Formats: sequence, structure tokens, C-alpha cells
Amino acid sequence: MSDPFGSTPLPDHGLPADEVLDLLAAKKHNDRDWRGGKVYSLVYSAGDEVHHLLERALGLYAAENGLNVLAFPSIGFLQHDLVRITASLLGADDPASGGQIQGHLTSGGTESLLHAVKTARDVARTERGIERPEVLAATSAHAAFTKAADYFDVDLVRVPVGPDFRADPEAMAAAVTDRTILLVGSAPTYPHGVVDPIEELGALATERGLLFHVDACMGGFLLPFLTRLGRFNEPFDFTVPGVTSMSADLHKYGYAAKGVSVICYRTPELARHQVFVTDDWLGGFYASSAVAGTRPAGPIAAAWAVVMYLGLDGYLALTQLAHDAALRLRAGVESIDGLAVRGDPPATVIAFGADDPASLDIFAVGQALSSRGWYLDRQANPDSLHATVHAGSAATVDDLVIDLRTAVGTIGTQRSTDRSTTYGTSA
Repeated sequence: MSDPFGSTPLPDHGLPADEVLDLLAAKKHNDRDWRGGKVYSLVYSAGDEVHHLLERALGLYAAENGLNVLAFPSIGFLQHDLVRITASLLGADDPASGGQIQGHLTSGGTESLLHAVKTARDVARTERGIERPEVLAATSAHAAFTKAADYFDVDLVRVPVGPDFRADPEAMAAAVTDRTILLVGSAPTYPHGVVDPIEELGALATERGLLFHVDACMGGFLLPFLTRLGRFNEPFDFTVPGVTSMSADLHKYGYAAKGVSVICYRTPELARHQVFVTDDWLGGFYASSAVAGTRPAGPIAAAWAVVMYLGLDGYLALTQLAHDAALRLRAGVESIDGLAVRGDPPATVIAFGADDPASLDIFAVGQALSSRGWYLDRQANPDSLHATVHAGSAATVDDLVIDLRTAVGTIGTQRSTDRSTTYGTSA
């Protein structure tokens, strides 16, 4: 069997702990140094103090099993707090939300979106008699919706975005059929950082009697604070009529350790569709609100710890820091001849590319940046570089603009030797 990764064999005798840690450090040699602030994807850093707190909280719950809150009731309390705090940020305390919002913790944005689709599928089957429902999502909606459709035998209908890269309500309305059960909106979208017209989509969902999920995995711990800072004023949460579920990732702009997201539903009845319950085996009663059974409690504890540590004022400060940096990056990109920002992103996610792809290969620019230690995702249709600006990268934005200007000026007609646009891969 071929082994492209060069596997480490099981040692005949256990190695000393220090030696094991040295081996781990050696294996990380080629990993990107996110601590240096040059990684504009995948990692969201609030600084060393928060990172050290996360490590300590993870260690405190390293052995506990998040499946069973009867054996470990503290995990249940931590989950409840995180769901309630997230729901409050997403408008649950506003009378317009209806006051019944409930939710569940998941392992990440993908799992939250999987549950949104599964819940819609189950509602379609039990309440509308639709065996194979359709989900309508703009081409900008996350790839996890395609994954969910594949997992749960649902038809996903992708609808083209408008010239501003936002979902087009008229195109969405035209795509609705008798099998449509769920509309999808994003706040913001991952590819271009724009916020879909949530109010218009909510009105469409209400008019047609559809469920409507707002994917705020990127924005759930960002847009509420930008709103409080007076930097964002578009309705996007449960205060919008028609929104029936929302997702928000704590491990993105919540600055928690990887592995914690929240999905909230407008009513307890919808939330109950997510829970799996059975007693048809010899092991007794089994219930789970997540895809996984056994799941690590460490990320849950670490998320709770960082939320308590930062508080409202901490999140406001981090949001302002990241947004100021994103504005500087956007201004820097727009000041470079030949480059253009895609759409009009209001927050901290920015995609940019060539005004004229025939004159400048933005992927060649990306390669040049990579050689200088930067890491930005690459996207197609149109070709773009993608930057997620967070508090940990804020201090490097000005240097990125300098290197970006240099790269654009020296690339000329050079073409990239690598046309791949992968975001996530697994062994």
C-alpha cells in the first residue's frame, strides 16, 4: 500500500513524553505559522492570552465525554450557556423573535448546516408529505449544503447570484416549486463576505410557507458587535420575519478552539427535529442532538471559557480591531492598479482579483505572496484571492498590502503553475 505521508510505525516500546512532543514539533515544521499573523484563513486568533486560556480549559476537560450530561452535568450547563448567549446575540431577546428560540451545540459550521437541512427534510416528510424535498441556495452558499443534500437525499437547487454576488430574491422566487421546503441565506457569504438580502428572502419564505435558514457561521459572532459599534445596520437575524433557523460558529469570530458551533431554531418544535432518540437495542435509552455520539468536551469548555473571559467589551474591542484592519486591507487593494474587490463586503471577509484576468493572473500573485509567507485561499468564477481578517492578523495588514503591491508590479504576464482552488482537503 502506498504511503504518501510517510507513516510513523507503532514503536515496540513507548517513547518518553518529551521525545513524543519533540516529534510532534518536528512534524509541524512545514505548517503555516498562524501565530505570525500571515494566515488569512482557517485560524482565528485573539492573541496569546486567549490561546493559553483555551489550552488550559481544553486540558481540564480532556477526558470527559460530551455525549452524556447525566454523568457530567457541568457539560450540560456549559452547552446551555453557549446556546443562550448565541441566541441572544442573534435576536432571541427581541420581542420580534417570538421568545421561543431553542438550539443545540454542534462540532462546527458544516454540522450545523447538515442539521438545518435534515430538519427541513424531516419537516417536509412529516408535515407536508414530501419524500424528496428541495433546498434553494445561492451559488455563494457554503459547500456544506451540497454535502447535506448528498447525505440526506435532498435535492439542492443552486440559484445564480446577482452582479453584487448576493443572493437574488427574484431568481430564488422563480426557482421555488411544490417540493421546495427550505431557503438559504448567508450573513455573510464565505466566498465574498457579502450579506444576502435577508429581509427580502424572509418575506419570500413567509409568502410561500417555507423554512428559511440564515447561515451566520461567519457572522454570528461578528455582525452583532459590528451593529453595536454602528458599523453595520442590515437586519439579518431572528428579528427578521420568516427566519426559522440560524447557525453561528464560536470557533470563528467567537475566537474559541476548533469544534464548536451553534444552531438555533425559532420554535421548540423545529429544534426537536434535530434530536435523535431510540431504545431499539439492548443498551437502553439513547439520545443525541449531534451527528456524533461520543464527542470531546474540551472544545465546549474552552468555548465557554473564552466567552466568559472576553465578555461583551472584549468582543467589541476585537471586532473593532479586525474591522479596522479589513477596511485598511480593502483600501489597500483598491489603491493597486489592476486589482478589484469582489462585491461590497461590509465586514471582515474580502475577496479580490484582477480587473482584467487576461492582463494579470491573480493566482500567480497568490503564489508570489505564498513565497513571502502569506496564506490566502484561492477561489474561481471569477478567480480571486480570499482573505479572512481577524484580530490576530490585524497587525500584518499593512505589510500584506506592501507585498501585494510588489507582487502585482512584478508578475506581469506570468501565469500560475497551480490552478487549484481547494479550501478543505483530507487524507
